[in-house]
Amino acid sequence: MSRLMVKFYERVSADELLRPLFGEMPVDHPQHVADFVGEVTGGPHDYTATRGGHATMLAHHFGKNISEAQRRRWVNLLLDSADEVGLPADPEFRSALVAYLEWGSRLAVINSQLPPGTVADPATPMPKWGWGVPGGPYQPEKE
Repeated sequence: MSRLMVKFYERVSADELLRPLFGEMPVDHPQHVADFVGEVTGGPHDYTATRGGHATMLAHHFGKNISEAQRRRWVNLLLDSADEVGLPADPEFRSALVAYLEWGSRLAVINSQLPPGTVADPATPMPKWGWGVPGGPYQPEKE
């Protein structure tokens, strides 16, 4: 996941449409995103342990006013980066990856419309994305 996010944010920093959103990201931002996506997709809870969980991720998006064009570019650059770093081309894997990216990026757009200074509930559970789980891919974390 780390290689994917490093490659992706290299592309983002060179992209005219996305640079305004991500141009001031700290150097360790790709690792933070890799930890988040890894946790959401069933990996270790590194993002929650080091960054504070889902409420922290939500807060990073408040007030960003992400446009549909920016969302689409974000998804496309991430898929291009997935190809470049050699993620599997298996149709089922790619279908699940695209579904996750569409779901997550659309939530980011919704959350980005909230005003800066909005406070996310720190008890907001980390979403869990189940790859091919019956009953739908999104599975709220069980308490």
